[in-house]
Amino acid sequence: MRVLCLFALGRPNIYDHWGSLQSEEVFETVRNKLCSILASTFTTASVLLATNSVFVSTGSPVPYFNYTSPISYCLLVMSLMLSMIAILTCGSCMIRWLHTDRHWTQEQLKPGGYFVLSYLLSIVTPMFFVAWSMNCFIFAMLITGFSSQSTICRTVTAFWLVVYVTNVVAISMEFIWKYATHVRYRQ
Repeated sequence: MRVLCLFALGRPNIYDHWGSLQSEEVFETVRNKLCSILASTFTTASVLLATNSVFVSTGSPVPYFNYTSPISYCLLVMSLMLSMIAILTCGSCMIRWLHTDRHWTQEQLKPGGYFVLSYLLSIVTPMFFVAWSMNCFIFAMLITGFSSQSTICRTVTAFWLVVYVTNVVAISMEFIWKYATHVRYRQ
C-alpha cells in the first residue's frame, strides 16, 4: 500500500495526504495536479497508440530494420492494446477527478475506508498501462535493432539500450531515495 501511495501521491502514507483534504484551496491544488498528471498520461498514451498503429499497419521501408518478425510484431500489438487500455482508463479517471469534490473524497478516504485502494488505483492504473505499453514498444525496437544485419543499426540500438537502462536506474534510485527519506523523516 505504501508503494502505491508513493506512486499515486508522491508520499508513502495516505495519512500525509489527508491533510490536503482539510482545506478547499489545497484540495483544488492537489486535484489540479492529479488532473495534470492524468492529462500528460493521456497524451503519452495517445502518442504511443499512433506510433504503434503505424508500425503495426505498415511494413518496414528498409530491409535492414524489419520490425515484422513475430516477436517484434507481437510486442508492438501488445503495446498497441496497452496504450488503448491506458487511454480508456485515463479518460474515465479524468472524468472521476474532474467531477469530485473535497467532501466526497474525504468520505472515501476515512481511516479504514474501503475506497482507499480505488482512490489510489484511479491515479496509478493509467500510468501502469502507459509504462507497460512503452516497455513493450522499446523491447520490440531493441529486438528489431539487434536482429538487424546492419552494424550501424546494431550500434545505435546498443547506445539506445545503454541510455534506456541508465534512465531506468536513475528513476529507480530517485524513487528509492524518496521513499527511504520519507520513511526516515516520519520516524
